[in-house]
Amino acid sequence: MLPLEKLESLVKKFSELEEELAKPDVFSDPKRYKELAQEHSHLSELVKAYNRYKDLQQSIEETRILIEEEKDADMREMAKEELVSQEEELEKLEKDIQRLLVPRDPLDGKNIILEIRAGTGGDEAALFAADLFRMYSRYAERKGWKIELMEANETGIGGFKELICSISGKEVFGHLRFESGVHRVQRIPVTESGGRIHTSAVTVAVLAEPEEAEIEIKQEDLRIDVFRSSGPGGQSVNTTDSAVRITHIPTGLVVTCQDEKSQHKNKAKALKVLKARLYEIEKQKQDAELAETRKNQIGSGDRSERIRTYNFPQNRVTDHRINLTLYKLEAVLEGELDELVDALRLAMQEEALASTN
Repeated sequence: MLPLEKLESLVKKFSELEEELAKPDVFSDPKRYKELAQEHSHLSELVKAYNRYKDLQQSIEETRILIEEEKDADMREMAKEELVSQEEELEKLEKDIQRLLVPRDPLDGKNIILEIRAGTGGDEAALFAADLFRMYSRYAERKGWKIELMEANETGIGGFKELICSISGKEVFGHLRFESGVHRVQRIPVTESGGRIHTSAVTVAVLAEPEEAEIEIKQEDLRIDVFRSSGPGGQSVNTTDSAVRITHIPTGLVVTCQDEKSQHKNKAKALKVLKARLYEIEKQKQDAELAETRKNQIGSGDRSERIRTYNFPQNRVTDHRINLTLYKLEAVLEGELDELVDALRLAMQEEALASTN
């Protein structure tokens, strides 16, 4: 049974949010407006589903009356078929509403820092790191998100030992949070003359980007070094000390950025990455405290956890957390990630719903 009283309360709250968003003083406060708009967007899907649920209940009642009162046998049969269809839709709507009632993770609306690192496999792992960056870039384009390169450590053959970028837009963390982990690739490397299939690995980390007020870094906790940037084969070499290395003394975290020609821009990017990493450390502490409530199939997003295999000979992508296999590897690497992302998010919602029952 649906909690009707709670749903009616949320419908009322949705109307109040619409009135609030229309006020000039709210519109002139970007932070407040963003918070309200995100809550409004989340509630709109729930309210739409609930309104359809109520309309459908009324239609079902009318169909049942029609079946009882209709004299024509053919019309009664048609009404019975319609009733079956309506009841199936009602059941599906009820499940959708229950999932939408699961408390929304406040992190879902945040932008992210995406870190991709080549693991085991040498040059082949570095090449696959480049493939994954391209995959996420294409997915970001499909979603209308903005992607900005923060730092890249390239290899001489077009791969990346390490790559860091920021992705901003609507619900970025909510869509990509489950990409954290080890991505395994099985294919014949371009550098392999014998045609043998190799297995390599790339590590992906998805860090929620904190708001300015959510993470405070004391200037005395930082050691900032500047140096001349360098790149493979003499690429991106500056004649000025534009590259920046920031060390967070209390934690020992080190962030280097040399992608920009401006020292000021490199420092700003490095601080952005550092804040995201410190925010992730704090989030992991909180997660550890709630470990008993987080024993779900999807996992915590631990970077040591193998999450997905990309098998080129079989044109196969397998997500090991939810046992989902798709035979559309090329499309996935072109950024068609919705089927994987939606399945992971649904599994999370169902697990959360089960834990509240």
